[in-house]
Amino acid sequence: MKKPPASIDGFVSRRPGSKLGDLHNEKVVQAPSRRLIGRHDIDASLKDIEEAAKGQKLSRRSRRQLKQDKKRARRGRSKVKKFFVSATVVVILAAIGTAGYFATQINSAGTKVFKGSLLDIVKNEPLKQDANGFSNFLILGTSEDDPNHPGGNLTDSMMVVSVNQTTKQTYMFSVPRDLYVKYGQACVSGYQGKINAYFSCVNDGTSDAAENDRLAKAQTFIGNIFGLDLQYGVHVNNSVIRDAVNAVGGVDVDIEGDGASGILDRNFDWRCKYTCYYVKYDNGVHHLDGDHALFLAMARGDVAPTYGLANSNFDREQNQQKILLALKDKAVSTGTLTNLSAISKLINAFGNNLRTNIPTSEIATLAQLAQDVKGGDIHKINLYEGGGSVVTTGPYNGQSVVMPADGLFDYSGLQQFITEQMSGGSLAPASSDSSTTSPATTTQTTGN
Repeated sequence: MKKPPASIDGFVSRRPGSKLGDLHNEKVVQAPSRRLIGRHDIDASLKDIEEAAKGQKLSRRSRRQLKQDKKRARRGRSKVKKFFVSATVVVILAAIGTAGYFATQINSAGTKVFKGSLLDIVKNEPLKQDANGFSNFLILGTSEDDPNHPGGNLTDSMMVVSVNQTTKQTYMFSVPRDLYVKYGQACVSGYQGKINAYFSCVNDGTSDAAENDRLAKAQTFIGNIFGLDLQYGVHVNNSVIRDAVNAVGGVDVDIEGDGASGILDRNFDWRCKYTCYYVKYDNGVHHLDGDHALFLAMARGDVAPTYGLANSNFDREQNQQKILLALKDKAVSTGTLTNLSAISKLINAFGNNLRTNIPTSEIATLAQLAQDVKGGDIHKINLYEGGGSVVTTGPYNGQSVVMPADGLFDYSGLQQFITEQMSGGSLAPASSDSSTTSPATTTQTTGN
């Protein structure tokens, strides 16, 4: 990922042969026995027939025979063409079915995104699970690829996705970026501050090892707060949303502002000198391209004039979840899976702008799971729901922060709420200490 600009929020930036399908050039007039007749053979036969007819006057019978020969040859060529088209589709579908979206371009993108040997992609190993049977993913989004975005190293988008491989039940919630926490170490902003600074606080290295270290420690840190064993980490930038949404031809998102007028946020309209609207929608379903999906994912109504986003970051988090779900549905749809161009663009979007510690041996399982999980299996957990919310906002140390409703640094009620939402209270928290944010022993995992 590209090195971001320095943050104006006081945080320091840390990082910035032949091809499949080529035709052979050999000129073969007659196909040998026990070999499939190819298009080249048929074209050569047609040419021989036409050359044989040159310079001589053919009888009516000969002309009729020549016409029939050409017709048979064309029929054969059509069948061969259909065969190649069908074979290509079968190969693509087989590749997707065994290795996920990344199979067709695994050499160029796979090693950038996943951990392990590319040969492991066919192993189809199960995902790691916590003691309650859930595979938990921490998704972190930064804006380091946007030169106009201050504080690009901050994880302003954080989401947890938990999925049960057996029941397919999936739960997701957004981590408030302004949640005030103790870092457990010295950071640029001190020993405590907003949670969105923790990822860049871990280290400032640019190597793969440094990235993996940041992901692993963020998983433990955030997992301890919410009482979850987060086995996997994913780090994306803005380009993932824009490029991935464009790759699948756009997504349909249900806009729900807090009023009858819909939503408006003019924070991004300077890009067109305020002659357009990047985030202005009536309530209802809208089809969004990559740019508009990206701006909706960032909109929180912090610049006037604005309306429909009274809950600020909480509204933004809900829209981010909607975009992610819409992208998932579109990506696993039949139209996308059979579109080689769309698959190729998806691979490029992920390969260039996404890093994760998911092993290659588990990609096939993850890809199949993404297709098996239906809309009704996905449950969104809202931490901020009026009087029943488990987090609240307020001033602290001269800034507006999010804190647990039970009190600053007290995460017991937050953990209990997550547990109840995911299983009706039958889950055991991953950590018994609800107030610590230092690395702790997580629940036992299964799988590789």
